[in-house]
Amino acid sequence: MKTDLHMHLGQPSWRIATREVEAFVTETGGHLGPVTFRLGKKTIQPYAIAPWAQETTPAEMPPMLKALRGDFFCLPFGGNATPFQGEQHPPHGDTANLPWTLAAAEPGRLHLRMQTQSRQGQVDKHITLQRGHTAVYERHIISGMSGPMSFGHHAMLQFPDTPGSGLLTTSRFRRGHVSPLPLEQPSERGYSCLRPGAVFHSLDHVPTLSGESADLSRYPARRGFEDLVLLDADERQRFAWTAVTFPVEGYVWFALKDPRVLRQTILWLSNGGRHYPPWNGRHINVLGLEEVTSYFHYGLAESALKNPLSTEGRITCHQLDPEVPLAVNCIMAVAPIPPGFDRLAAIQSTTDGQSVQLVSRNKHRVMVPLDLGFLGIDRLRRKTPRPAQSC
Repeated sequence: MKTDLHMHLGQPSWRIATREVEAFVTETGGHLGPVTFRLGKKTIQPYAIAPWAQETTPAEMPPMLKALRGDFFCLPFGGNATPFQGEQHPPHGDTANLPWTLAAAEPGRLHLRMQTQSRQGQVDKHITLQRGHTAVYERHIISGMSGPMSFGHHAMLQFPDTPGSGLLTTSRFRRGHVSPLPLEQPSERGYSCLRPGAVFHSLDHVPTLSGESADLSRYPARRGFEDLVLLDADERQRFAWTAVTFPVEGYVWFALKDPRVLRQTILWLSNGGRHYPPWNGRHINVLGLEEVTSYFHYGLAESALKNPLSTEGRITCHQLDPEVPLAVNCIMAVAPIPPGFDRLAAIQSTTDGQSVQLVSRNKHRVMVPLDLGFLGIDRLRRKTPRPAQSC
């Protein structure tokens, strides 16, 4: 087995491809990006790449931030500034910062492995492309670890520089929450506009600091601000999804997950609100769509210990069993849409499980080849990991 690393946009990366998809995965942190999807005669690259990707950056900058692009797996998710039971994890964990090693590769398939350091264990990263599918199938298997853990995906989309060019929709969620503490502080050259701690039930009506409401379902918006909200998924759904429709560009991006494994969606609205290095006001029109089990972006300590969500019976971490590996599955895909398709309103599975039907709000329908069974949502007698008692 020999798969060479390529220097791509400032990072040594592995390349995998099919006729429909070409993807790069960085050695450092396992960041998936860029990804090119071929939709007929059109190609699109929906994922964001940090504007400093090919710049010389300070040595003390976390590797995760140097490589920042596309999507990456976080274990534990969040800033992790507070130690937990003697563990001090880097921002978004070892999996987003340390080098991965190649375990196996073949056309359309990449298997990477990491022996974690901050907490002893192993994580196997499987990225698969299927012929005929404009989708990336991601599976992370966590083994040999014990104790509570938060985790999640950190996907980031780059939007056209046109206000409201992307239309955001999701499957059913119980409640939305604005981060309880301001994401940014003016005294530190950062700016946020949503009201900290606000609760909402619709993306198009979220309270702001000015007393007005913001429509988060249309993006880019609110240039000059950084904000973060959490959507608490309804785990009674067979599967959950998040999507952005780009009517002018003629496609929709969507992600699918098992809401009993990835229980929340974090939206990071990054539109030039950070004026300190390396951001310097130039990280604009980026939306993070982060499928997680976590208490916001704070880290393992805040997710594993008592917090306002866990007090209400919501799960913000999983109890890992060293004898029972945990598989975290996620599908991220794109599909062309016809003229008049306004915004995605529903994703319906077909009886054979080999495709999904995308339904717009105005009832246009698009059939997309997709292996929904990859999520593992229909396994008989599935064993969903139990949350830690302290979560």
